[in-house]
Amino acid sequence: MEKLKSSGEEESSGERGVLHTWRGYSCSVTPEKVLLSRPVLQAALGAKHGVLLVEGGQVYSFGELPWKQNQPSSGTTEPLLEAGLSEQHVVCVAAGASHSGAVTEDGVVHMWGDNTYGQCGLSGLSVVPNPTPVAVVDCEATPPQPIRVLEVACGEQHTLALSARHEVWSWGSGCQLGLLTTTFPVWKPHKVEHLAGRHVLQVVCGASHSLALVRCLPPPQEARRLPADKCGQCNQSLYTMTDKEDHVIISDSHYCPLGVELEDGDSKSGSEGSLGLGKMKSSPSEPILSAYTQSPKSVIPLSSSPGATSVSAPAPVSETQGQTPRTESQPVLADGVVSGAAPQSQTSETDSTEARASAELTAAGAKCSPYPDEQALKDYLKRLSDQTLAEQASKNQTAQCSQPLPESSDVFISDPSTPVAQSVTPMGSALNHLVVSCASAVGERVASTYEALSLRKVINYWGPGESRERPEERVRQEEHRQGKKSCSLGDIREEEAEGLSRRLSLPGLLSQVSPRLLRRVSRPPVRAVALTPVGVAESDAHLPSLQTEVWSWGRGQEGQLGHGDLLPRLQPLCIKSLSGKEVIRVAAGALHSLALTAQSEVYSWGSNSFGQLGHMESPSTIPRLAKLSDGIRAWDVGAGQHHTLLLADGDCFQPILYYSGQQVKEGSAESTQEQTGGYTQQPVLLPFCMNLGYVSSVCAGGQSCAALADRNVMGFIGSLHELAAAERKYYCKLTSIKSVLLQPLLKLESLSSALGPACTGLLQNLISRFGRLAQLTGQNSASLTSFLRRSRDVRGLVLLENAQLFLDTYSEYCASVGNLLVMGGFQALVRPCQDVFGKGAEVVQKLSEGCEDGAMLADILSHLFYLPVRHLHEYGHLLLKLATCYEVNSMDYQKLQDVCSKYESLVLLLKRKRKEAEYTLHFWKSFPGKMTDSLRKPSRRLVCESSNKALTLQNAGRFSVNWFILFNDALVHAQGMLPCKGLFSTHHVFPLATLWVEPVSEENAGLYGLKVTSPEESFTLLASSPSEKAKWLRSINQAVEQALSGTGMDTSGAAMRADPPISRTASYTFYKDSRLKEVMYEGRWLAGKPNGRGVLKWPDGRMYTGTFKNGLEDGYGDYIVPNKNLNKSDHYQGHWKDGKMHGFGNFRYATGELYEGSFQDNMRHGHGMLRSGKLNSTSPSVFIGQWLHDKKTGYGVFDDITRGEKYMGLWQEDLRQGNGVIVTQFGLYYEGAFSNNKMMGTGVLLSEDDTTFEGDFSDDWTLSGKGTLTMPNGDYIEGSFSGVWGTGLKISGSYYKPNLYDSDKDKNRTLKLGRLAVPSEEKWKAVFGECWSRLGCESPGQGDTSTAWDNIAIALTTNRRQHRDSPELLSRSHNKTLESLEFIPQHVGPVTLEKYHIIRRYLIKACDTPLHPLGRLVETLVAVYRMTYVGVGANRRLLQQAVNEIKSYLSRIFQIVRFLFPDLPEEGGLLAEGPNEKKESESSGNKIDSPKPGRVVSSSALLLPVLLPRLYPPLFTLYALEKEKEDDVYWECVLRLNKQPDLALLAFLGVHQKFWPVTMTLHGEKQQVLSSTKDACFASAVETLQQISTTFTPSDKLQVIQLTFEEITQEVLALLKQDFLWSMDDLFPVFLYVVLRARIRNLGSEVSLIEDLMDPCVQHGEHGIMFTTLKVVCTHTYTHTHTLTQTSQLYEVESPGMAFI
Repeated sequence: MEKLKSSGEEESSGERGVLHTWRGYSCSVTPEKVLLSRPVLQAALGAKHGVLLVEGGQVYSFGELPWKQNQPSSGTTEPLLEAGLSEQHVVCVAAGASHSGAVTEDGVVHMWGDNTYGQCGLSGLSVVPNPTPVAVVDCEATPPQPIRVLEVACGEQHTLALSARHEVWSWGSGCQLGLLTTTFPVWKPHKVEHLAGRHVLQVVCGASHSLALVRCLPPPQEARRLPADKCGQCNQSLYTMTDKEDHVIISDSHYCPLGVELEDGDSKSGSEGSLGLGKMKSSPSEPILSAYTQSPKSVIPLSSSPGATSVSAPAPVSETQGQTPRTESQPVLADGVVSGAAPQSQTSETDSTEARASAELTAAGAKCSPYPDEQALKDYLKRLSDQTLAEQASKNQTAQCSQPLPESSDVFISDPSTPVAQSVTPMGSALNHLVVSCASAVGERVASTYEALSLRKVINYWGPGESRERPEERVRQEEHRQGKKSCSLGDIREEEAEGLSRRLSLPGLLSQVSPRLLRRVSRPPVRAVALTPVGVAESDAHLPSLQTEVWSWGRGQEGQLGHGDLLPRLQPLCIKSLSGKEVIRVAAGALHSLALTAQSEVYSWGSNSFGQLGHMESPSTIPRLAKLSDGIRAWDVGAGQHHTLLLADGDCFQPILYYSGQQVKEGSAESTQEQTGGYTQQPVLLPFCMNLGYVSSVCAGGQSCAALADRNVMGFIGSLHELAAAERKYYCKLTSIKSVLLQPLLKLESLSSALGPACTGLLQNLISRFGRLAQLTGQNSASLTSFLRRSRDVRGLVLLENAQLFLDTYSEYCASVGNLLVMGGFQALVRPCQDVFGKGAEVVQKLSEGCEDGAMLADILSHLFYLPVRHLHEYGHLLLKLATCYEVNSMDYQKLQDVCSKYESLVLLLKRKRKEAEYTLHFWKSFPGKMTDSLRKPSRRLVCESSNKALTLQNAGRFSVNWFILFNDALVHAQGMLPCKGLFSTHHVFPLATLWVEPVSEENAGLYGLKVTSPEESFTLLASSPSEKAKWLRSINQAVEQALSGTGMDTSGAAMRADPPISRTASYTFYKDSRLKEVMYEGRWLAGKPNGRGVLKWPDGRMYTGTFKNGLEDGYGDYIVPNKNLNKSDHYQGHWKDGKMHGFGNFRYATGELYEGSFQDNMRHGHGMLRSGKLNSTSPSVFIGQWLHDKKTGYGVFDDITRGEKYMGLWQEDLRQGNGVIVTQFGLYYEGAFSNNKMMGTGVLLSEDDTTFEGDFSDDWTLSGKGTLTMPNGDYIEGSFSGVWGTGLKISGSYYKPNLYDSDKDKNRTLKLGRLAVPSEEKWKAVFGECWSRLGCESPGQGDTSTAWDNIAIALTTNRRQHRDSPELLSRSHNKTLESLEFIPQHVGPVTLEKYHIIRRYLIKACDTPLHPLGRLVETLVAVYRMTYVGVGANRRLLQQAVNEIKSYLSRIFQIVRFLFPDLPEEGGLLAEGPNEKKESESSGNKIDSPKPGRVVSSSALLLPVLLPRLYPPLFTLYALEKEKEDDVYWECVLRLNKQPDLALLAFLGVHQKFWPVTMTLHGEKQQVLSSTKDACFASAVETLQQISTTFTPSDKLQVIQLTFEEITQEVLALLKQDFLWSMDDLFPVFLYVVLRARIRNLGSEVSLIEDLMDPCVQHGEHGIMFTTLKVVCTHTYTHTHTLTQTSQLYEVESPGMAFI
């Protein structure tokens, strides 16, 4: 902790951690101050000794220490240092009757003192003189794991330890260990299995009993099982029925002496409770009423409600108790208690007599049962259980406890002849089933039974929605109600009166219930609201839990276990009556127990022989409230042998001490026999407490008391105590409001009808927020109390570390209060309050502190619910006081100041919001009633209104009245006609989020106007003066800004901007627009119109998501249109313009069709592809081509997958019209005219075997008219034809057999395909047209170059922004490409070679991304090309058209490139020389050479490297099909010749011997070429030539050929070792050898591709010559294949080894 302002590290130890001890409570008692050099952190008192933990972790002992050697018998007055712990840092100490314990910071337990009963956990020693470690080990783990311990507690004969896992371990002797054992002492620590799996917070030990404070477990997920009929421990019946003359007695008061019922008899694993993991269940064997008493004459009032017929409910013990003799199977415990039987030796004779009487009563009752077949009854119960709804309840667990009963006993002895009211038992389902069976058997008696069971009350309070109650609430409520079984009937009634409601469902029996009950059921139900939030929110899970339980076990001879009886418990059992009491601390004396709650109340039970319980009940077997004066709030407790010590808050924030119990008379300190005097009847104030300082904790033991106190150092300690005391007082106040005000109100059955639906929901929300605020306050109160006992580091304050949690909770609560206030909820609550509390409602006025006298009840209620705001101010005040205790420059000071300012700022804001709510309420009271219902909303607040006619509508009618009301969320315009004041016929609401206001210039006739713009209206408001104009302008702008930011009406103005943004995000539902009526828009706005990204949602399910411009869809968007008939949706993704589909997009139709292409005015227009159906559908097809007004028009390709046909031609209005080509999967080829979707007119038809018909057609594949039919062998028929091709033709004509010598005539008859097809230049005009359009040109080449470049930049930027939200669509390299494209190359001025290369690199990148217009063009061309020539289109007849189409692409793309770079030379033009090139040319002279190929501009060289690699697969497939025969012959020859060795093949091909390689390099070593060597000669040239198949463009292939020639030349030069000049006669055989050895499968196709697409400028250069050589080699090989093959075979036979060469 940071240094305090003036104390620093030199703070005197006498000012903090001072221990004071004393005995008794008389006025003459003076506490003794224990002097130590260091502050005391913790003190523990035993019977006659004490243990102290001081700062630094050292431990001291004082008092009588008989286990210490050389110690006087009278004890030591000076604290003695425990040297055995001097090297350990102790964090916790404990003291028992005659032994002590300590825990070190590493979790090790040390014990010392008397060990007679094994309480020190060290076997073989009766006394442990010095602290000795005790091993706490989990032996069930493998390997055994040491257990880290947090704290220990010591009793008389036993010790408990709380582990870091929050489990309990015990050792010593007695049933108070909670272990299932019969052998004592227990020397080693064992885990208390019945608490395993639970979160134990604290353990304490009495003389012979134990207590544990346990956090409630979360509810189980599985459904609750139906209760059993018999106890799982003792196998006795859980329920009994006794039929009397006028009533039926139903009792579930079975008692099981073991306390907890185990499942399957597994005692070792039965560690889970009723809220645990399912191993242990809440047993109905827990007693409802006590069977033991010390005041048998005392009785409890019999009736809980007027007019209710009661049912007697005796509380018998088990029949086995006192009747069944002990058998061998019943183990005998060490203390004489028989397991399964009541310990008769522990009870008085009266107790035994009453137990027997009660048991006999139960037995007699059982015999009086009128049902002859009880098994049939049970079967009937089981059948009904499947139909019965689970019992519902919403009990308030934090309600203020009822006051103790008058001086009557806490038990009830029932007379069988006197009916007594019995509450509905916690095991609701089983008891309800029993009631159902009784109703079926006894008929009309059901009505009286139901009323006796308070069913009347249950029906009254049941509200809708409870049937869906959350399971955790139901489980908690059932556990809470089970607590009623452990207390007297009077307690049951008082607790039941505090609950909300529950529903008891009895299906099929309402006809047997009295009509009066049925009338009560028909009343309007009240919706029950839980006051306590269930569970702890995750955000504040680190705060102390208030959802706790107290478990007890051990001896109960004085009722110290709190279960309503005097019996022992061998295993831990939950004290049900304390469930929901928010116990935060427990303490145990010798024979009594204490529980401290978060409401600063103390419950006590057990022995009260000396008044130690703080009340006069003697003894108390159930927890009862100690009697403290009003305003006294206890926050620490200590319990001694016969007394109780309380630390409490009084009138001031300095703590005070109360004592209750035995008075110790003054006597000699050396006297061994203590003298005792009287005792207290209720806690008394210790007069000396104010002299001790600020007490932080108390403890008690034996007959002694001790208190730890601090002195107020510079106000720091006092400020801490003031903060904690204020929080405790505040929490008690909130609890009082819940119990005194809210609970009685919620029980009022007319509450819902009095409030109305709106206010009922708001009240429910308010109560929920109130409960959450109360819970947080209680947790903070417990945290501050713990903070005072332990740490003093201010940074550990919850108020600092979790300030935002408090700020949010208070903001939400005050918002709910304001909402209820605005809706008139407090005014509506006046009548219910008067019905409940009387006309004056003095109870409410008493609760509301500081309210003005004579205030209206509604104002008092409002003031009461706004009390938390005052406490929030107190937070800031007290934190500021704490801050003044620190140096200004310290971190703690800054932290406190910052948080303090946050609390103060929130206080100011909440006060302002309260005023706004009150102002709005006053407005609604005076507002005309017709529009109130539609305009009045809980969160709506009034800003200002124009009732003073300060604002009017421009151009309004003469008799019209316009009223403008500005709320925090809307501007309301109400209109009416004079003179009907206050009657407005119409009104309209303008949401502020979509409202724009701007001042109108005052130059026009001095008008002070404001122009208001909304999405569908625009009007001008006129103010009466400049100040009014400024006021309204400022108010509207601020309200709009706050509506947009969602901050509410925060008018601080400090961070407010002058005007709200003109561009904003908001939602709006159109009401006027004919196109968008009732359509909701959510997204960006600009000056009243949608602009930017947004979403439109139509009522019929249509939805548009995308960008807007000027209120219309514009840009990229996603549009969905549901198709109800097909139960699917049409889905469009693409571009929009002016509210219509315009540009490129994808439209997926509900029918399954998919269109990808261009749109215009919501129609398919331009280039696009339509896929219809799938491959397995009825008519799958694909069309790609041009569209015009939603119809196929222009050139397109249609692939009819079903018929196996592909059409490539012209269309008009979805019909084939004009020239076209059809190819089929059977090899048929047709080109010619089409009309009305049919082959009609002149055409050419070819079959796979080259049969050709050229003539007239009348329908698809139907010949009709003149024509010529040519056979594959050249024969032909001329004449008239009719019929369908392939089914038989009718021919009338002449048959011709060509003469061998008619060569000229045959040449004239050669068929040229493509004449009737669509020219390449006419194909895909729409594709190129769209590219020109993207560049800003209406027609090709007509436009401005600079505009084109601007459009390119815009396209790139727009597309990048569009893909920014989907980064996975763009790779990193793609992003870099886009970044490089942002730099536009220089496109003005002469193009030099250097600039030409820059342009070429730019084109490569541009064509590589579809986001660039050129890239989109190339991508589309590749798609249409593949669509045309893949699949059925892979027909060899289409080769020339495919080649011409590529050439057309090149020329048209080159036209676009020249448009972008105007100074680029035309096709075949020369590039300009750069400065360096001019100097070189001048120095080389005036030689006239042909231009270099690199200096000539050609579309092939510029664009083929970009285009051809993508088109290569379909193109080369066509070449392979065309050259299939030639390539097969060539390949046969290659395979034959490659069987020859190298030298043989060289000789055969006629290669001159001087070119034969002599050596070869193999694996880096030179070897001699032998006659058998194969594939070694010219190997590098062969490998180079093989790369021709891996390249795409002709230029790359020519480069490979050139490299092959260079490799041949290099090898020959190395062989000849002199310069050499090739001649064709020498070169040709060598090159032929290399070609044959390269084994290129489709060499003919490669040659044809190069020849067709080779750049014309290289045909006559070096590359041209080399290519000619390759072409000649290929042709020579093919034409001479037969001769070469025969010669090689003969040569191989005659000279197999070539040895003679």
